[in-house]
Amino acid sequence: MDDSRPPRKGIYILPNLITTGALFAGFAAVVTAMDGNFVTAAIAIYIAGALDGMDGRVARMTSTESEFGKQYDSLADMVSFGLAPALVFYSWGARQLQELGWLWGKLGWLVAFFFAVAAAMRLARFNSRSGSADKRYFEGLPSPSAAALVAGLVWLSTVLEASGAFTMIVALVITAGAGGLMVSRFAFYSGKDFNLGGRIPFGYALLIPAIFILISLNPPTVLFLLFLGYALSAPALAAWRWSRRRRRRLARQEASDAEGPESD
Repeated sequence: MDDSRPPRKGIYILPNLITTGALFAGFAAVVTAMDGNFVTAAIAIYIAGALDGMDGRVARMTSTESEFGKQYDSLADMVSFGLAPALVFYSWGARQLQELGWLWGKLGWLVAFFFAVAAAMRLARFNSRSGSADKRYFEGLPSPSAAALVAGLVWLSTVLEASGAFTMIVALVITAGAGGLMVSRFAFYSGKDFNLGGRIPFGYALLIPAIFILISLNPPTVLFLLFLGYALSAPALAAWRWSRRRRRRLARQEASDAEGPESD
């Protein structure tokens, strides 16, 4: 019996099954948006985000990480968090934008395309720098968070039956801003240093049901505000740090100017 044959290659079932679920949710978001079911489409993107957060952790916990899984996850992310939210946004706002004028219609699909391109560039940068990047922070807004922000915008606007020029301008700004933040250099906290198996104070454990209760009160509003807050957190922190450094620099300059005449 010849044992020199190389071992048969295969893929790990569990993490790739979860990734497939995320890909299916992203595809379902596009299909349901084409049918005009924008609430269902937004929820599908949130489901894709939840599954995307599980596959990597499951692979690490079960020691089933593989290069195939990483590449498959990246391609699924491009569909679920790049193309899906861009197409859901365009399907939701296309008719309303065209009613405002020809230029508005063109601007709508250009913003949707910009979001998709930004997601692709964000994923490519993440893959090329994954080995040397600080695991505690993401460089640029993660594509699942950007997709959740756009999905929350569509969901909330649909529930509130918001329309008109002002709503469309806000939607265009938020979607373009989410795309710009994805390719920015801002550092967003990743949460990867949080140990799920570690101990936490009992009081902190109450935050978990509190978050679920808060979301259940008004899911579209709470989820939109949560992801909007996360998207603005890194720019706000960067602005605060810049302001603090500027104040310190001015204080040192004033101190040196005050010491100058005395030294003479």
